This record gives sequence, C-alpha cells and structure tokens, in this order.
Amino acid sequence: MSKEKNESELRSRSGLKQKVWEIIFEAETPMGKAFDVILLWSIFFSVLAVMLETVVPFQLKHGALLNIAEWFFTIFFTIEYLTRLWVSRRPLKYATSFFGIIDLLSCLPTYLTLLFTGTHGFAVIRILRLLRIFRVLKMVNHVRGAQVIATGLRKSKEKITVFFFAVLIFSVIAGTLMFLVEGDEPHTQFTSIPVSIYYAIVSISTVGYGDITATTDLGRFLTTLMILAGYAIIAVPTGIVSSAMVNAENQPDETSDACPGCGVHGHLADAKFCRKCGEDLD
Repeated sequence: MSKEKNESELRSRSGLKQKVWEIIFEAETPMGKAFDVILLWSIFFSVLAVMLETVVPFQLKHGALLNIAEWFFTIFFTIEYLTRLWVSRRPLKYATSFFGIIDLLSCLPTYLTLLFTGTHGFAVIRILRLLRIFRVLKMVNHVRGAQVIATGLRKSKEKITVFFFAVLIFSVIAGTLMFLVEGDEPHTQFTSIPVSIYYAIVSISTVGYGDITATTDLGRFLTTLMILAGYAIIAVPTGIVSSAMVNAENQPDETSDACPGCGVHGHLADAKFCRKCGEDLD
C-alpha cells in the first residue's frame, strides 16, 4: 500500500512539474502566455526602477518606494529562476544556457549590494530577458531572424578574429610611423607610440575625435591614407557576416519549442533530440 502511495505521489509530482514547465517555458497555452506577459512587464518596470534611481531628484523623493520595488522584483525573479531550475530535466544545462545566465544575473546585483556598493546598476542587464517577447507574441519570423543573425555572427567569428588582428597590426604600424614623423615636432601631441596608435585607430575607424591632430605635411598625408583605408576596411566585416547570414538563412526552418532539459529554442521541425544537451524532445 505504501509503495503504491509513493508511486502515486511521484506521478503527481511529475505531472505538477510538467504543468509548471508548460506555463513558464511555453507560450502556447493561455496560462503560459499570461505568465510570460506578466514576466515581461515585471522586467520592464524593474529596469525602469533601476534607471530612475540614478535620477537624483526622483531618488530623493521616492527612494524608499524604488527600493521596495527593486527588492520585490528581485525576489520575484529569484523564485522564477529557481522554479525554472526545478522543472528542467537538466538544471545545469539550463543554468549555463544564455537565458539561464541572464536569469541569474537579473537577480544577483541586488543581493550583491548587501556586500558591495555600486553593483546595483548592473541590474539593467535583465532587460536582455525582453528578448523573450518574440516567442511570447508567437513572432516566429522574428525568432527565425534572430537565430539567423546569431548563427551568422557565430560562424564568422574566426574570420572576424583574423580581421581584427590584421587591423590591430595595421594600426600599430601606422601609429609607429606617425610617432616617427610627428614625435620630434615642437609641442607635439604624439608624445609616445601608444598615443600615436590611439590616433591611428581613431583615424582608421573614421571616428575622428580631433583631440590629436597632425601638424606636418607628411603626417597629414599618412592620416589621409589611414582614413581612406578605413573606409575600405569597414566593408570587410559587413561582408563576412552577411555571407554567413545568407548561408544561415538557407538552412531548414526551425521551431520555437523549448527543450525540456535546458530550455533552448531553435530546433528543426523533425528534431527528436535537443541540439544543445541531447534531451529527448518528445
């Protein structure tokens, strides 16, 4: 009799976890959508409260109310985060996923203020959780678009890394040349190679702050070459990422269903197992 009772309790507990899972991870049911809408508004108002705390007149007048609101949202997000871990088949996988890390970081800053000062402002990172809105509103095309961008960036990271170091080397050489040309001039602003490299980076990126300027004809000529090279360089990473995004766009369509193990989205329609943790999707 005791064995049957234990089995019944296990089935009941399993059924409860499944129901809670559907509510907090899926937006297909009325309760699930209602929960996500409440969550999104909570994220919005919590971020607004953090921002208003930096407005001195508002903080002096409503500081106590803002503090209460922040602790209310923090406790709410903490309970939500722990619940997500509880219903996940693989809590560690969810905890180390993108949204798992963001969910944790949305709670930590307020607790850290008890030990360290100046950490409260980091709570604005929870605004990243608003990315869930595309799933809540069933904007599948938007979800697909976000996945294409993320895939394009991920697949082009090696090329972008090589490009970054190539530009860095070019900046070092150009900055060194500028130091050799301008460094011996009276009242020069090119006081060292690092300062000259900074000038080269600003010129190559075509930002042009104007805090440092070349005074010699040769220095101006080199600056002109750096600016013109910068216009050509800007187009390179755009082409690399665009090419990767086009390839990602041609991949088979993905669903917006969440993995019951780690909570990740973006599986193929006929996928049987999670692409991240290998959990059974059925």
